[in-house]
Amino acid sequence: MEAAQALADLTEISAQIEAAVLASEDGTVVGSTFSEAEAGERFAEAAAELLGSATGPEREGLQELVQLQALTPQGCVFVVRDGSHFVAALTGRDPTVGLVFYDLKTCLRLVGQDKTAKRQAGKTAKKEAGGRS
Repeated sequence: MEAAQALADLTEISAQIEAAVLASEDGTVVGSTFSEAEAGERFAEAAAELLGSATGPEREGLQELVQLQALTPQGCVFVVRDGSHFVAALTGRDPTVGLVFYDLKTCLRLVGQDKTAKRQAGKTAKKEAGGRS
């Protein structure tokens, strides 16, 4: 599933998620539900910085951080990391935390399955092309 479709599905099934962004570890946006690209980029950079701060050098040797929640006066920020990407989302106050994390993990899993399927299709095509020579 493409990033844009996975994020659209995410916001459709999770009424608690107001906006979300899928990005690479360095904060480069892969997909966003923000109406303005710049807003999505700023949010992705902030989420990447938040992850970096939470996994700083003082945590070296400890288990890798895969999810976090930050509370703000306006609502919550959620970030879930899987491999080389993360998905970050904004919610209102008092979200159902476990459900939001589940929905974010599902979004990442769907995007990851799409990438795996594309890699496998590419390998199959190369093998088939090689066998026709």
